[in-house]
Amino acid sequence: MQYPNFTTPITRIMKLFVAGLPTDMDEAELEEFFEKYGPVKTVSIARDRATKRTKGFGFVEMENSLHAKTAIQTLNGLGIGRKKLLVKEAQ
Repeated sequence: MQYPNFTTPITRIMKLFVAGLPTDMDEAELEEFFEKYGPVKTVSIARDRATKRTKGFGFVEMENSLHAKTAIQTLNGLGIGRKKLLVKEAQ
């Protein structure tokens, strides 16, 4: 009988909420920002339906919750231009 290895933490996909995005940032740039901390599954930036301009927030799904938590700790409060990023687990 094999028992689970409890020294290895269980990882799961984690969805992050990201606010304070510059209006000229696109999905590829946002993905590049987060993939420094681990594999990114999906990226989406909220846009106005009429103008297609970004609303300044979006979501990033990371494949590993430990990598996502590292990204939160590192990027939350980081200044980009005149804005500071808000990065937290999506609810």
